[in-house]
Amino acid sequence: IDFTGQVRARNGLCELWLMVDGLHCAACVWVIETLLARTPAVQKARVNMTTRRLHLAWDGTADQAQALLDPVMQLGYRLAPFDPRALRHAGREEERFLLRCMAVAGFAASNVMLLSVSVWAGYFQDMGPATRDLFHWISALIALPAAAYAGLPFYRSACRALAARRVNMDVPIAFAVIMTVLISVGETARGADHAYFDSALTLLFFLLIGRFLDRRARGKARGCAEHLVSLNARAVTVLGEDGTRHVLSPSGLAPGDTVLVAAGERIGVDGVVCAGQSDVDTSLITGESLPTPVREGTAVFTGTLNLSAPLQITVTQLGEGTLLAEIIRLMENAENGRAAHVDLAEKVANYYAPVVHILAVVTFVYWFGLTDLPWRDALINAIAVLIITCPCALALAVPVVQVVASGRLMRQGVLLKSATALERLGHVTGIAFDKTGTLTLGKAELTDPPDDETACILAARMAANSAHPLAKAIHRHLPHAAPLAGVREIPGAGLIYESSEGTVKLGSHRFAGAGAGVGVGVGVGVGVGADTAAGPEFWLSRPGRTPLRFGFSDPLRSDAKHVIRTLSRKGFNIRLLSGDRQHTVAKTADALGIKAWSAELKPEDKTRQLQDLRTAGENWLMVGDGLNDAPALAAAHVSVSPASAAEVSQNAADIVFQGTRLNPILEVIEVAKGADRLVKQNIALSILYNVVTIPMAMMGFITPLIAAIAMSTSSIVVILNALRLNLSAKR
Repeated sequence: IDFTGQVRARNGLCELWLMVDGLHCAACVWVIETLLARTPAVQKARVNMTTRRLHLAWDGTADQAQALLDPVMQLGYRLAPFDPRALRHAGREEERFLLRCMAVAGFAASNVMLLSVSVWAGYFQDMGPATRDLFHWISALIALPAAAYAGLPFYRSACRALAARRVNMDVPIAFAVIMTVLISVGETARGADHAYFDSALTLLFFLLIGRFLDRRARGKARGCAEHLVSLNARAVTVLGEDGTRHVLSPSGLAPGDTVLVAAGERIGVDGVVCAGQSDVDTSLITGESLPTPVREGTAVFTGTLNLSAPLQITVTQLGEGTLLAEIIRLMENAENGRAAHVDLAEKVANYYAPVVHILAVVTFVYWFGLTDLPWRDALINAIAVLIITCPCALALAVPVVQVVASGRLMRQGVLLKSATALERLGHVTGIAFDKTGTLTLGKAELTDPPDDETACILAARMAANSAHPLAKAIHRHLPHAAPLAGVREIPGAGLIYESSEGTVKLGSHRFAGAGAGVGVGVGVGVGVGADTAAGPEFWLSRPGRTPLRFGFSDPLRSDAKHVIRTLSRKGFNIRLLSGDRQHTVAKTADALGIKAWSAELKPEDKTRQLQDLRTAGENWLMVGDGLNDAPALAAAHVSVSPASAAEVSQNAADIVFQGTRLNPILEVIEVAKGADRLVKQNIALSILYNVVTIPMAMMGFITPLIAAIAMSTSSIVVILNALRLNLSAKR
C-alpha cells in the first residue's frame, strides 16, 4: 500500500493515521512505538490499543512514510488506512474467533478433566495400568486437535514475533502449551503414571476467557467513538459539472468536488457553502443549542445537520482532515496518554519475557543437573514456571481499569482527553467555575414575553412550524398552541405568514421591520451591553401594529445548585470566576451559594488567580467553556469543559462532558477515585501473586495444571476487580 496519499501536513509536521492489525497486548504497542521512535525524524508515535490506530508524526516529507513504516510491517503487523467499518468488522470477527476457541478449549478441558479425575481416583481404587493408559490416550485424542485449534491466537502471535526476532507475551504461553502436550504424549506412550493434557487445555481456556473479556471491554469503550466515526462514512450526493448527481461514499471524493445536502440531511464532508442559505444544527460538534445561519462562504462540518433548505457545498477536507475526525482523535487521547501507573505496569511487562525464560532455564538446570530428578520431571517443573509467570494480570492491571473507566464515563457523556486526568483529579482541593455556558445552560428560554396574550398565541402557532431553538422556546411557553397552516420559513431570518389582515413576520429585529438590531442567531449571553440588549430576541410584526419583542435568557443548569452543594459537602473549595458584570455574577453566586467569586475578569486574570492558588500548594479543577477560559483551563491542575464550549477551550481541557447537566463533574470525580483505588489494588494483587507463586513453582510444589489455574485466575481476578467500577455506578 502506498501511504503517501494518506499523509497530512499539520503544525509543521507530516502526520499519518493508520489501522494496525495484529495487536494483542501492551507489549505489542510498546514494540511498535519504540521501533518508530528510534528514527530521529519521528516526533510522535502512538498506538491506541482500543481502536488499533497508529498516529505517526515526523519532521520531513510525505514520501518518507513508507520507509518509516517498513520496520513495523517487517515485524508481521499489517497496516492499512483507517477504516472504521473494517475495524468494526475485524473486531467482531476476532471476538467470534476467540469465542469459538474458548468453546473448544472449555469443552475439551472439561472432558479431559473428567478422565483425569477418574485416573486420580484409580490410584486409590486399584485401577489397572491398561485402563489408565486407555484414559490417557483418549485424553490425547481430545487434547491434540483442541489444543491445536484453541491455541491459534497465541501460536500466530508467537510465530510473528519469533519471525521478527523478538519475543512477546504469547511466546512463553505457546511454548508452555506445546511442551506440555508433547511431554504428555511422551509420558502416555511410555505408560507413565501422569499426563498433563488437562493442564494445557485449562491454561488455554482461562487465557482465552481473559483475552475475550479484554476485547469485549475495549469494544464497548470503542462504541462511542465508532458512532461518531460512522457519521464520517455516510454516502453523499455529488454534483457533476454537467449537473448530474451521483451518490458516493466520502472516500470517493476529492477536495474541490461539490456535494448537495438536502434539508434534514446530515452533512458528510467538511467544506464551504457555495450555493444556498440555511440553518445548520452544530450541536454534535460544538454542543451549541442555537442553529448557525449559513450562506455562501460559510464553513460547514461533517456530522452537522442541515435544517432549513438545500445547500451546495465545496469539499475542503476529507477523512482524517475533518473536524469530526479531530474530535475522535481527542477521545482517543484518553488511552494514548501515559499515566504513572501505566508506565510502571508497562515497564515491568516489557522485561518479563527474558526473566521468564531465565527462571525456567534455572529451574530445569537445578532439578536436572543438581538433583537426581529425571529430565522429564525437571522439564515439567520448568514448564510450570513458564505458565505461572505469565504476566497477564500485571499487563491488564492498568489498561482494564482505564477501559472500564472510559467506557463508564462515555456512557455518561463524558470524554477523557488525557489518561492522566483521572490521576490528577485525585489531588484536587478546589473547583473554579466559569458562569456563562458553564453554570448556565447556554440555551435560550422565553423569559420576557409581551403582555399581549393574542400575540403570544399567534407567535406560538407560527413557531410550531419551525425547528429553530428560539421558535421552540416560544412554543414550549404555550405548548397547546396548534401549528398554523401556510407558514413559510426564511432560512437565517424568520417565519412569515400571509393572514387576512396582511403579512405577519416572526424573526429577527431587522426581518420583522423593527429597525436595525440583534439578529436571530445571537448566542445567549454573548455581546451583553445595555440592558435593552440583555439576550437573544424574536420580534413579531403585524400589519398596522407596533412590533412586539420576545426576550430570552440563559437559565442555570437544572442541577447546578445540587452539584455545588454536593462538592462543598465533600470538602472542595468553590470559586466563581467570570468576565461578566458585577451584579450579574453576584446574582448567580448568591443563587448557587458560592461565597468566593470574581467578576469582570480578563483571561489573564483568571489564569493569574489559578497560578497563585497553585503556588500556594492548592490543586484546582477549572470548569469553563469560552475562548477567554482557554488559558485558565490550560493553567489549572486539571480542567473540564462542556461540549458546548469553544473549540479552543475543548482543546485546552482534559475532560469534555455532554448534556445540559453538571452532574458529570460529580461522576468524573467519583470514577477518578474509584479508578485510582482499583489500579493500586490490581498492581498489588499482580505483584503478590508473582511473589507467592514463582518460588513455589521453582521449588516444584506446583504442577502445570495448578499453574494454569493460578495464572488464569489471577487475570480474571484483575478483570473482575476492575469491573467493580461499573457495579459502583449501578448502585
